[in-house]
Amino acid sequence: MHPKRLLIRDFLYNLPEERIARYPLPERDLSKLLVYKNGSIEQDNYYHLGKFLPTGSLLVFNNTKVVEARLLFQKQTGSTIEIFCLEPADEYADITTAMLQKGNVYWKCLVGGAKKWKEETLTKTIHAGNVQFKLQVKKVEKFSDYFLIAFSWNNSALSFAEVLHLAGAMPLPPYLNRSAEESDKERYQTIYAKHDGSVAAPTAGLHFTERLFEKLATQNIQKDFVTLHVGAGTFKPVKAESMQEHEMHTEFIEVNRSLIENILAHADSTVVAVGTTSLRTIESLYWLGLKAKLDPGIAIEHLQVYQWDAYELDWQNTTTNEALNCLLQWMDKHGVTKLVSKTQVIIAPGYGLKVAHALITNFHQPQSTLLLLVAAIIGEDWKKVYDYALQHDFRFLSYGDGCLLFPPAY
Repeated sequence: MHPKRLLIRDFLYNLPEERIARYPLPERDLSKLLVYKNGSIEQDNYYHLGKFLPTGSLLVFNNTKVVEARLLFQKQTGSTIEIFCLEPADEYADITTAMLQKGNVYWKCLVGGAKKWKEETLTKTIHAGNVQFKLQVKKVEKFSDYFLIAFSWNNSALSFAEVLHLAGAMPLPPYLNRSAEESDKERYQTIYAKHDGSVAAPTAGLHFTERLFEKLATQNIQKDFVTLHVGAGTFKPVKAESMQEHEMHTEFIEVNRSLIENILAHADSTVVAVGTTSLRTIESLYWLGLKAKLDPGIAIEHLQVYQWDAYELDWQNTTTNEALNCLLQWMDKHGVTKLVSKTQVIIAPGYGLKVAHALITNFHQPQSTLLLLVAAIIGEDWKKVYDYALQHDFRFLSYGDGCLLFPPAY
């Protein structure tokens, strides 16, 4: 069945409020781990992850860094305007370019209290250590689901990423129902976060520590990284009755040539995506490679993955290795060692994994596209896994526990 015909009501389960983890555990790698393989379930914790992975496995992580995307401005009347930075304006080639802008930048934002904000420029003065500057915002244009906002600041030495770090707050998921605290600056960030750009953490990676990485290395379990900047669309509820009417969010991805080569080198072993964003990124590589095979001259700006590509492109005669090698050839032809693209891929029942052999992920909200992704990997047994987790006191959502899922064919 084409995923367009899937009904979101079929992916509902009862998630009691008390099962949502409001705070992380004191030690990251002692979070509980549910392991699903061949229809059976085991339970352990993340520190013992290695005993469930074959020697020589490759773990692929998303090294995006969460930015302090929430900004509060006080009007002269005393009312508060909240600005939530979503993604850069279309004029910038990618998020990294936009984050490095100095002095001014244009950004797509949600605005809380927008009706109270007329045409005036809002200003706030930031004091952080020895740094002081004025930050100003002005509405440029209103669109159906966001405002285009002009930011400017009077310290030209600061990039926009630095401005957000000094002036903003961590964008905790709305379902935590609490304000960000000082501890969230560290805990709502993976230990390997590197590239500014996300408004949500790749939460499966929150469980990993240096001591866990050292332990995995003794088993010759390797790690590598992609970058997918997680947008607020990751929390976008599916309001349509069927998936055909739901538009997937588009996200920026960045992948080094060496990662693609590393995946090819592990073709006969186990490639494990750590998190749904890592999975969407490495699976997107297959579809990008297929497009490069079908049209070797495709322009950089057209090489991206759209929502239904995986179900409508003719892929049957293209192996994973062939697609990835075609992508490498395309990169050589265009003289790029880092692929920067966009993906809108939806992984739902009916999708067969092309690159990954397993997934490590947290437990997701009912009726979400992330739950559809889990169901794509383990089928109807997603209900069995989630029932087990609820019955055995697993903690759910961003700060909760997680699972290692192997598809039935593995």
